[in-house]
Order: sequence, then structure tokens, then C-alpha cells
Amino acid sequence: MIQSTIYIGLNDSETGVQKFDTEKYISILKKVCHNFRVAFSVHRIEGGYFHENGTYVEETTLALLLMDTPEEIVIEIAKDLCGFFHQESVMVTSSPCSTVFVKDDIWNIEE
Repeated sequence: MIQSTIYIGLNDSETGVQKFDTEKYISILKKVCHNFRVAFSVHRIEGGYFHENGTYVEETTLALLLMDTPEEIVIEIAKDLCGFFHQESVMVTSSPCSTVFVKDDIWNIEE
């Protein structure tokens, strides 16, 4: 199984500040995933980085986790989110992972 993650910063690419509340961005992200009919998890990340010119920036980033989604769909979603969130770019990572579904059958024990 392949795990893909799309990292979307929330600071606007032109103004350098976050325009909307984080919950609004999450709402848009959920609608995009629903439209693409993909299961997802989203994580809010706080971090910082340096621009090429040396300027340090702190930013809220959303990490969209997709499991076993075809690469072409992941890229389409990344392009849409890049545009909707007015970003210069978004980062996509993919890696193989093993998956186990664990069930808790304790409630099905007969006495």
C-alpha cells in the first residue's frame, strides 16, 4: 500500500500571511476530498522554514494523508489545493507502508 501526504501551507503566497481561519481551510480540504471520493486524514502542523533569501517564516500547514490513492489523483488534488489556498507550491510525499486492520472482538465474547 502507498501512503501519500500533501503538505499545504496556509500563508498566502503574495501577502505572506494566513488570510482565513484554519478551520475554513480544513473545510475546503474536506470538500475537495469528498469531490474526489477519497478517504483522508488531515493533521494541523505548526512549523517554520527559511526562504531562499534567508527570511524566516512560521506557518500553519495542513498535512493531508491519503492511503492507496492513485498518483494521478494525488497530483490533481495537490494542484487544486495549491490553487484554492493560493500557494506557490505544495509538497507531496509518497512511500510504501504496511497496513494492518485490528479489530477488538472483546464485545463478541460469549460467556
